[in-house]
Amino acid sequence: MKTLDALIRRVPDFPQPGIVFCDIAPLLADAAAFSRCIERMAAPWRDAGVQAVCGIESRGFIFGAALAQALRAGFVPLRKPGKLPPPVRGVDYQLEYGSDRLEVPAGALASAERVLIVDDVLATGGTLAAARELVEMLGVSLLGASVVIELDALHGRQRWHGTLPLHSVLHC
Repeated sequence: MKTLDALIRRVPDFPQPGIVFCDIAPLLADAAAFSRCIERMAAPWRDAGVQAVCGIESRGFIFGAALAQALRAGFVPLRKPGKLPPPVRGVDYQLEYGSDRLEVPAGALASAERVLIVDDVLATGGTLAAARELVEMLGVSLLGASVVIELDALHGRQRWHGTLPLHSVLHC
């Protein structure tokens, strides 16, 4: 049985020189490994009373939906602009290469609902910080976040301000 880390394919100089892309496709293709990954993502949150998992588009949907199932919680997608019918709530944010936006259906989360944010990779932290801003402006009780891979050299964790837990299954 391969370790989860052994199933992450590292592709140097992709999508541009100097970047090492961490490909999760081999992990997703291995049913036992994918199951172990979801269990490791769920472990810190088992007794937290998670009511909704917010997965960030697009690969966060894969892990978020599976994690929601494991935690017996609902799943709410955080989408890129133009993908949801109105009304939506959204937040604009800056990336190292431009700007983007995350949106959620208005009314998708109830006030004070216990929410967990999920994504596949934590890189520079901009997207995860925007997701946090978005769900917090909805008045929910944000419990923390969980990611499959944290790219330690990019220091994205620094943008996750405050005391809320941020759980990473793997570090690259």
